[in-house]
Amino acid sequence: MIENAVQWLLDLIAAPSVGLSSIFIVSFISATLLPLGSEPAVFAVIKANPDMFWPAILVGTAGNTLGGAFDYFLGYRAKVAFAKERQSRWFGWLKRYGAKTMLLSWLPGIGDPLCTLAGWLHLPFWPSVLYMMIGKFLRYLTMTMALLYIPDGFWHSLGDMLNRVFG
Repeated sequence: MIENAVQWLLDLIAAPSVGLSSIFIVSFISATLLPLGSEPAVFAVIKANPDMFWPAILVGTAGNTLGGAFDYFLGYRAKVAFAKERQSRWFGWLKRYGAKTMLLSWLPGIGDPLCTLAGWLHLPFWPSVLYMMIGKFLRYLTMTMALLYIPDGFWHSLGDMLNRVFG
């Protein structure tokens, strides 16, 4: 029964019309401050439909970039919440390097808060979004190509090794 449900879900996600919308939604949500990773959704659709490589990468990039823009908007409106952090090194660093710091928006754990802080500092919106998009596109492209082109045996061996060490 569970195998059938899992197969149904995989078939649903693999369908090009649903798979791309799933990627968009998961990518958007994962770019907000909520802890969620979108790479597995992108990889699953591409693994099930190799001809969907570029559409999946581009839709993931679009969803994640719009989520970053949403973070920017939150920061833009949240001056009061961050008022006491105004003198921290993050603010100085963001002021110094400006919108280019959004190239780091792909980094786990700090990328989404960077987008929020960029909005708070009123960094230029369109350059910030452009740099977010470039960083996020390169992340999806690199991660997906690594998962596709590094043999499955490597990932299984790595999982076994981590299981022995931490399991």
